[in-house]
Amino acid sequence: MEDIALSFPDIRNTVGNIPVEWYKDFPHIGYNLDGKKIYKPIRNKDELDDFLDKMENPEYWRTVHDKQTGSDIVLSDDQVELVNRLERGLKISDVMIHPITNRPADKRSFIPSLTEKEKVSKLVHAIKMGWLKPRRVEDDGRGRYYDLWASEDSSILARHRMHLPAPKIPLPGHHESYNPPPEYLFTDEERALWEQQDPGDRKLPFVPRKYSSLRQVPAFSHFIHERFERCLDLYLCPRQRKMRVNVNPEDLIPQLPKPKDLQPFPTTQSLVYRGHSGLVRSISVSPSGQWLASGSDDGSVRFWEVCSSRCMKMVQVGGAVKSVAWNPNPSVCLLAVALDSVVLILSPSLADKQVILSSERLLSAQQEGEEPAEGNGSVVWSEAEGEELNQGVRLKIQHPKAVHQVVWHAKGDYLASVMPDNTSHLQVYIHQLSRRRSQNPFSRNKGLVQCVSFHPIRPYFFVATQRSIRIYNLVKQEMTKKLQANSKWISSMAVHPGGDHVICGSYDCKLSWFDLDLSTKPYKMLRHHKKAVRGVAYHRLYPLFASASDDGSVIVCHGTVYNDLLQNPLIVPVKVLRGHVMTHDLGVLDVTFHPTQPWVFSSGADATIRLFT
Repeated sequence: MEDIALSFPDIRNTVGNIPVEWYKDFPHIGYNLDGKKIYKPIRNKDELDDFLDKMENPEYWRTVHDKQTGSDIVLSDDQVELVNRLERGLKISDVMIHPITNRPADKRSFIPSLTEKEKVSKLVHAIKMGWLKPRRVEDDGRGRYYDLWASEDSSILARHRMHLPAPKIPLPGHHESYNPPPEYLFTDEERALWEQQDPGDRKLPFVPRKYSSLRQVPAFSHFIHERFERCLDLYLCPRQRKMRVNVNPEDLIPQLPKPKDLQPFPTTQSLVYRGHSGLVRSISVSPSGQWLASGSDDGSVRFWEVCSSRCMKMVQVGGAVKSVAWNPNPSVCLLAVALDSVVLILSPSLADKQVILSSERLLSAQQEGEEPAEGNGSVVWSEAEGEELNQGVRLKIQHPKAVHQVVWHAKGDYLASVMPDNTSHLQVYIHQLSRRRSQNPFSRNKGLVQCVSFHPIRPYFFVATQRSIRIYNLVKQEMTKKLQANSKWISSMAVHPGGDHVICGSYDCKLSWFDLDLSTKPYKMLRHHKKAVRGVAYHRLYPLFASASDDGSVIVCHGTVYNDLLQNPLIVPVKVLRGHVMTHDLGVLDVTFHPTQPWVFSSGADATIRLFT
């Protein structure tokens, strides 16, 4: 009775056994015992809700939907067991009180089957004749352990299709003999070369020796070490062959456009500017592109006419020039020169009268009665006098330490100078030319500053140390980003005219391209140079950048930057320019582009400047 009660529960709907589809268009589903309508429950579950309920509800597997009442019913354990027994086809009741039939058993249920007897006799005959072999029950210990390095024709190892045989020791040759022929003995040069090589690069792990008799041969000193290495070879040998993927090497090379489709870019050497007698460490081109300034270790600054390679003017500054930088403002004609601990502001007067007057007006823009400002008592501004004034020197900015680099802001009023020194925080100064003021923007510097640069558009300031580049917001006076160059020692840096990309060269032959919107790590690492990279430069108008190295070459690359942030920059090396002569293991020291033409200038340790067009 319990099973019957489980299978026929109390039904509240009294409409009887009629199709439920009849109530499909009605708001109710039937009537209860009182004759009142049983309304359909609001069921707003879709497939997604049903899936979430399946994942989160632990009782979901035993929940069924009752169509007559429209509700969800959770089955009990007894009901679930009853459903499982029905699915397995088992009888509902274990004990039958009344049998289904009283028919007596047949006679054939007591007599062996003749058909089965015939089948068994055939199997016995097949076993006797050897046609059928019964299954052999193997011992548990057999087949579980086997010799891994046995011969490959064994039945156990034959099952491993990818079995790899053990490596065998090569047979001894004439070198191992105690009395080898003379041609197998090392000479003094071969022995010295063998001792300089790494153990892994040597063809022989020992030096062949000659003895008159076998009794004089001593014990082998590396015997235990060689036995140990042999055991490692057997122990660490791979047990299985791995199929190597056959890849065409040409498919791994990215599809880059051809260099001839990326023209114009400099290809040939057109002019050589000769006149310096020492290393030409720095060069700079005027904003108009008509004049070229160069600073050398011979203590002179020369001004060249670009088209004719003629030296228009020479200024003796009395010390090795570390850096020169032309003011980028086309309305003035000024040059900043760094030597020793002084930064000179020169007015070469290589322009029309209006530009020269604007330059003089900028230098004399200090208000009357205002004393020259001194930056923290360590930077002193002074005006040139006497012979220096006649040569074009207008201002002198005295620094506490040796200055290695000067760089201008895009508007031409601010100037930054770098003094690399680990012992002091006074490594970077920013000078305002119109007010003759200097300030140290950093209370302390994290690392040895190598070079700095202004952002061409925004008020950002780039500071390159030995291993990283820090970007500072000059308005908010805070650091906004830190770029990891993944180089041992950064040597130079250049900012893209758009301001969103930076390249830096390093002394470990690397050139790193940074995408400031993408990551703080290099987007691309170029290792085309064989020696230290001394200088890098972007072109102001064309999608070109160049790098100069101590290997005597200048590599020009095409670098297209897209406005679409989802499209990566296109970087293609297009030309290797050579012409400088290696001097004292130094090659090309500086590189810069012409402001309007696809030309590149390079200065080298051979005291020359070369123009490639």
